[in-house]
Amino acid sequence: MGIDPGYGTIGYGFVKYDQYKFTPIQYGAITTGPGMPMPLRLCEIYDDLNTLLDTFHPEAVAVEELFFNTNITTGIQVAQARGVILLALAQKGLQPASYTPSQVKQSVVGYGKAEKKQVMEMTRVMLGLSKVPRPDDAADALALAICHGHAHQSQIYEGR
Repeated sequence: MGIDPGYGTIGYGFVKYDQYKFTPIQYGAITTGPGMPMPLRLCEIYDDLNTLLDTFHPEAVAVEELFFNTNITTGIQVAQARGVILLALAQKGLQPASYTPSQVKQSVVGYGKAEKKQVMEMTRVMLGLSKVPRPDDAADALALAICHGHAHQSQIYEGR
C-alpha cells in the first residue's frame, strides 16, 4: 500500500507485486471537507484509513516523507494528518517505509528530478492502466507503492 499524506486529500493505492510485475488492486483518495475543523478532519482520515486497512489487509505500507515549501501552516496540518496515518498503521502492526519525492521519482522514472507528469505516466504504464489514475494523490500513492516494491525487492536480492 502507498499513502500520499495530506489533510484535504489523502491518496492511497494498493498493488500486488510478484517480483516481476505490479498489479493494481484499488486506489483512490480519502477526502475531508474544507470547512471542517481540523480535529474532525483528522478523525475522518483515521476512520477511513482504518476501513481501508481492514478491507485490504496490506502486508507492507509506504508513506511519503513530508516536503515543506513556503507555507508552514499547510505543512503543519499535513504533518498532523501524517501523524494520524502513522498511528492508524502502528495500531494495525504495520511499520511503514518512508520515501522522499525524489526517491519515488528515481524508482519509478529513473530520474530523481522527473516531472510529476512523467511519474504519473510511468505509474500508468507500470500498472497496465488505460489512463493515469485520478486524483493525482492516488497516482502519487501508487507510485509510492511501486517504489517500495522495488526497494523491498532490492533488499531481498542483497540478502537483507
